[in-house]
Amino acid sequence: MMLLKDIKPAASNNIDTRFILLDKGRISAEGQNKTCLALVADETAAVHFQLWGQECDFFQTGDIIHLSNGIFSYQRKNLLLRAGKRGKIQKAGEFTMSYVETPNMSEINWSPDPNNRKKYIQGSVISNYSRIFPPVR
Repeated sequence: MMLLKDIKPAASNNIDTRFILLDKGRISAEGQNKTCLALVADETAAVHFQLWGQECDFFQTGDIIHLSNGIFSYQRKNLLLRAGKRGKIQKAGEFTMSYVETPNMSEINWSPDPNNRKKYIQGSVISNYSRIFPPVR
């Protein structure tokens, strides 16, 4: 299992991880598919996660989710973790998982590695917390 703090943008489905769903945004329609953005976290970091279709209704705040063959990549200029076409998500439990909300891996500038264009290196932090799902104060 990969920890969220260790994910990096890539064009391949190779992320196998587990996290808790902290917050879920409104459901919107993209063509004939509905999507929604969620904030998820594990004990090391948080990230924005994209849900598609029936996943938007099925998964709720507090659900612990196992993602296999996931992808962390840019979609419409937003860096998102998602299952993609080859990945799979399934509910693995509820409410009993330690987590942190910072750093948010979607709120980091990533740059292509000058030594390997297929890899990215971590750059500056845009925001410590999610700008989409601000922390409750």
